[in-house]
Amino acid sequence: MTATAGAAQSAQPERPGRKDGVCGEFTVFTKIKPGHADALREDLAKIADTADNEGNRAALRQIGTLHDARHVIFDNDTRFMFASVFDGSWDTYIDDFGKTAVGANFERIFAHSEGFPGVSDPGAKDWFVAHQEPAGVFVSSYPDLTVQQIWKDQHVNEAFQAVLDTPEFRAALENPANAELLATPAFQKLLEEAAA
Repeated sequence: MTATAGAAQSAQPERPGRKDGVCGEFTVFTKIKPGHADALREDLAKIADTADNEGNRAALRQIGTLHDARHVIFDNDTRFMFASVFDGSWDTYIDDFGKTAVGANFERIFAHSEGFPGVSDPGAKDWFVAHQEPAGVFVSSYPDLTVQQIWKDQHVNEAFQAVLDTPEFRAALENPANAELLATPAFQKLLEEAAA
């Protein structure tokens, strides 16, 4: 990256990975330490078994930026891939993992990769950058929605659906005093969306 004369340098170096709106992709390929594939597979199974564990879900909520993540062992048990989609900056994303129970999972999983310095090591980001390969194409179905916005939309929808099912709402729909509101295009669209 070439700095423009007189321009302030960024506090963080440019990081690999493509962005689509607020979403970024993170894909890391590593070599599995010889003889570690089965142990890695076991550790991945433990994480999968506890994926719905309250502690892990609470950590993901605390981070609040992870859309999804995948772990893959390939090339006859010699290589490992971790891929995820996240909101915000790369550095914040990596820092946030180190502060939660998810960081312990990262530590356990990547310990099976050659040369991994550890999540809390000052060189961890450089190691991830050295093993990261940006996607050739990255597309998000909802590039303008953060994880936080998606969760909020889900909660608002659940609350709205609950209101629709109440006798009080049905009575309000039948009340002639509300006829003008009910006839508005916005309210009609709301009802159509709720019925879909």
